[in-house]
Amino acid sequence: MYGEQPVRPYTGARVHVGGGRARLLVGAAPGVGMVAGRFSVISPGTERRHLAGTDREAGYMTLGRVSEAAGWVLAPVPHGAAFDPACPGAVTAPPGMDPGMVGLARFQQMACLGLDRVPTDDLRDVVVVGSGPVALGCVLELYRRGATGIRVVTGRRHAAIGRAPGVICVPPEDAGRGRLVIDAAGVPASAATLTAPGGTLGLLGTPADGDALGALQVHRAGWSVVGVHELAPAAEGAYQAAFTTACHWLTGHLDPTLAALWCRTLPGDKAPELFALLDGPGRPAEPVLLLDWRTA
Repeated sequence: MYGEQPVRPYTGARVHVGGGRARLLVGAAPGVGMVAGRFSVISPGTERRHLAGTDREAGYMTLGRVSEAAGWVLAPVPHGAAFDPACPGAVTAPPGMDPGMVGLARFQQMACLGLDRVPTDDLRDVVVVGSGPVALGCVLELYRRGATGIRVVTGRRHAAIGRAPGVICVPPEDAGRGRLVIDAAGVPASAATLTAPGGTLGLLGTPADGDALGALQVHRAGWSVVGVHELAPAAEGAYQAAFTTACHWLTGHLDPTLAALWCRTLPGDKAPELFALLDGPGRPAEPVLLLDWRTA
């Protein structure tokens, strides 16, 4: 995404990762036509991959806006960077949404785009693997589409996703098999064991490079395996349309107390400490984490 643009549509990244650690960078004033990055969204899986790789600017999605009355613009640029609001992949939220709800809509948008490619005629037998922000966005989108009794497979006790409408949290050993299984954790081999013969396995979470499903296993089980990556080819305007759909549904249907339960905002200067916790038991319980760069 942003790392592949020939001309960078941003300036002043605020977090750099390398050697398994994150450090703060000095911000930069927005250039002509750019907006300041005020908040940024943490994607734990993405951040962990960045930490394990070579030196780079870290980031997933940053929020800014062209005026106080306008809706937030969410752009795929590094944490806290100033950016061109018209850069590739940017989407705009309706005015009045708070940053946490915008971050939550971002994860539901992923599932909205991905599930359009998955057969969902029968939503009565659905299993979702994972309990992080990708899984949370997925179960919200499944519920919006009519699913109930969604079995969420997680080893976390008292996972926050358990408060989502239509969700039943179960440990892996009690999950059983589903006709539709969505891997939202990037563990396709584990998700495959939960897929009923003749069922569909959707890969929403990003697997590790080199992860594989056995072709013979897929062949004999009669599975349909569908890549559910949000950036797979789609009609022009589909990216913004999916985000708008998620925003309107969340603001019209979600209990605001749930959004408060699921979303947590930390000062941007706490980014190094937060990154150090992403793989450990001290990671915040809230699935949707944001960094506030307004005073950092």
